[in-house]
Amino acid sequence: MAFSLQSCKVTDKLKVEVYETSAQGHSLEKLTEFTQNDKPLIIKLNPEEKFQTITGFGGSFTEASAYLLNKLSQANRKKILDAYFSEEGANYSLTRTHIASCDFSLSNYTYAKVENDLKMEHFTIEDDKSDLIPMIREAKAISKDGFKIIASPWTSPPWMKDNKKYVGGKLLPEFNDAFALYFSKYLEAYKKEGIDIWGVTVINEPHGNGNNWESTLFSPEEMTLFVQNHLGPKLEKDGWADVKIFGYDQNRAGLPEWVDAMFKNEATSKYFAGTAIHWYESTYEYFAKELQYAHDKAPNKYLIETEGCVDSEVPHWNDDAWYWKKEATDWGWDWASEKEKYLHPKYAPVNRYANDIIGCLNNWVDGWVDWNMVLDRQGGPNWFKNWCVAPVIVDDKNDEVYFTPLYYVMAHFSKFMRPGAIKIGCTIDSNEVVTTAVKNPDGSIAVAVFNPTETKQSIEINIRNKNALISIDSKALQTIIIKQN
Repeated sequence: MAFSLQSCKVTDKLKVEVYETSAQGHSLEKLTEFTQNDKPLIIKLNPEEKFQTITGFGGSFTEASAYLLNKLSQANRKKILDAYFSEEGANYSLTRTHIASCDFSLSNYTYAKVENDLKMEHFTIEDDKSDLIPMIREAKAISKDGFKIIASPWTSPPWMKDNKKYVGGKLLPEFNDAFALYFSKYLEAYKKEGIDIWGVTVINEPHGNGNNWESTLFSPEEMTLFVQNHLGPKLEKDGWADVKIFGYDQNRAGLPEWVDAMFKNEATSKYFAGTAIHWYESTYEYFAKELQYAHDKAPNKYLIETEGCVDSEVPHWNDDAWYWKKEATDWGWDWASEKEKYLHPKYAPVNRYANDIIGCLNNWVDGWVDWNMVLDRQGGPNWFKNWCVAPVIVDDKNDEVYFTPLYYVMAHFSKFMRPGAIKIGCTIDSNEVVTTAVKNPDGSIAVAVFNPTETKQSIEINIRNKNALISIDSKALQTIIIKQN
């Protein structure tokens, strides 16, 4: 891409590598020449100011994604999994999957098919063996550093609930121990398949989802008591004490109520490793106040984004420009109450991802997991027809693959901000351009900068009396790597 201003090379005062994804056509491309003007934005880095330790970044293994991969040629299947899990690709380090069926399954199913099987004698993961498990195994074979998996049930087996259905209803108290055993059996069954589960959430979206797809309702107190008296002790007894248990697993505005219950005292918080959150409460607001509250309530616990996607939208095919435009919507555009509609304007998908991840990192979130890795041109398959967007879209009938700009946005973080990195002090003198930074285990510093404006910006990076002058295009995301001498 030609620059209209005079080019200048990076100053040798501070050696940096710069990678950019932009509306102008860059896709995680390395830049070596930049433009500058008289008043650059100033980014100040302070490695001595330390915040949370990074757990990782990645996406989710769903039956929908695994099913689609099985319909592609072996070459395209490998191309996608390499792109997500190889060192040359996005190098995902933190992932999620579903325990039994979810909306992005082909149908409803449970691992406990026999009613009142309290000892789980008929427990089976047979439904996962044709699609989901092979996808995870292949990803494991590709990943050099490995990745963590968080597993979430959307519902307990229906027979354990008061309404006896997959959708809605509450877990009956007489089945608390059986549901805890269900988790233990799942961990054991997956381990036998060569898959270690790093963490579990108690239930996906305990407030429910409008009674649309699989769900089980919990209040903060009910979930806390279930973990304190049943799930935590059962996993500990059965040898799964190292498996992390995450509470909540829904939208961020509800965090204060949930962390107040979960971390009320030593007894309630004993078995909780941390809190899981989603982003669906708004297309642009990341709820900094609520994230700060959750951290302050449990500063030594994990705070992980376990799900986010552009929902209620059919993805655009081979149209990079759409992902940079304010054309995406979400459930709130149509269904939110009048007093909450302001949270759901149409909002560019790239902006939603980049702004949210940076905002989360700047407010104590230590991990960020995207939803489906692969969907088709309809935004499925999804048994409820709840269409969504994924970073990789495929045409399984014609064996074609489209890496959307969202794939490259995720890679800007997962590839360059590695597990064990420390979030460090980072400021920028702008109300529109946003930034965050981490110091990686290898000593390098990774700085993410997102410029949503229509104007190219010059940037001066300052650290320990050294500086570098670079520039970022309009509507662009950059990751800047500083390798310490």
